[in-house]
Amino acid sequence: MHKNWTSWLVFALLAIVWGSSFILMKEGLKAFNPYQVASLRMLFAGIILLPFAYKAIKRIPKNKLGLVVFSGILGNFIPAYLFCIAETQIDSSLAGILNSLTPMFTIIVGVLFFKVQTSMVKVLGMIIGFIGLSILLGSGKDVSFHNLSFASLVILATLLYGINVNILSRYMQQLGSLNVASIAFAFLMIPSICVLYFTGYFNTDFSSPIVLRALAATSVLGIIGTSMATILFYYLVKQAGMLFGSMVTYGIPVVAVAWGIWDGESLNLIQIGCLGLILFGVYIVNRGHLKFIKKPAT
Repeated sequence: MHKNWTSWLVFALLAIVWGSSFILMKEGLKAFNPYQVASLRMLFAGIILLPFAYKAIKRIPKNKLGLVVFSGILGNFIPAYLFCIAETQIDSSLAGILNSLTPMFTIIVGVLFFKVQTSMVKVLGMIIGFIGLSILLGSGKDVSFHNLSFASLVILATLLYGINVNILSRYMQQLGSLNVASIAFAFLMIPSICVLYFTGYFNTDFSSPIVLRALAATSVLGIIGTSMATILFYYLVKQAGMLFGSMVTYGIPVVAVAWGIWDGESLNLIQIGCLGLILFGVYIVNRGHLKFIKKPAT
């Protein structure tokens, strides 16, 4: 399909927006705990998508509503907390690189549990990607079980993304991405508010400049990095196709690494090489299976 300048512009915006999510989480964590940052992200996203949810509730069959909510919890709510908890101990750039494993886990889960066919070439791609991951996890200056355990939270989040994408592709493909997202985030507002209440968020001193800056970062994370990005991705897939839209996966870690370096995070040549190795593995795995990749995750 021919890609006009609008599609390329949306493509670039999505790569920048999703790639910036990791540094925004890091900014939010300067004043709030990880549970509050993740909850604020879900809350702001839900508020923006709420008008779409009003129409979406009429378009989604009642017997699918439970699955839509479960998809939101599995593919958005839990990963949001896992990423924020992880970033209390690992760099945002590393989180961005590990996030690129999402398409690979999508295929692995599809093969193991959803009867998706694969080939030796794609198995090779998985092996290449995980070799890159193994070297990456051992290439930092301060490698310890403690840091690896927090990095594993990001890997778990990408696994949940992979499971959710397969669920969306198998059971909710005809419902529309925007309908699913708006209903899911509207529901997630409820537990998000509860988490904020029980973690003492509403007792925060909002006159503090640090708090206001962190609040601004988390609001951008939820409004632009989650809800608006969902709408943009929906538009991109509709205009240019899933194949083109899924390629945003390759731009996200590049933007995340750039932000990390700008913020003073250290990244050595081995880690950059590992990023290339992971993306090369993802490229091989994706070939022929891109129809399963509904949305690159954050």
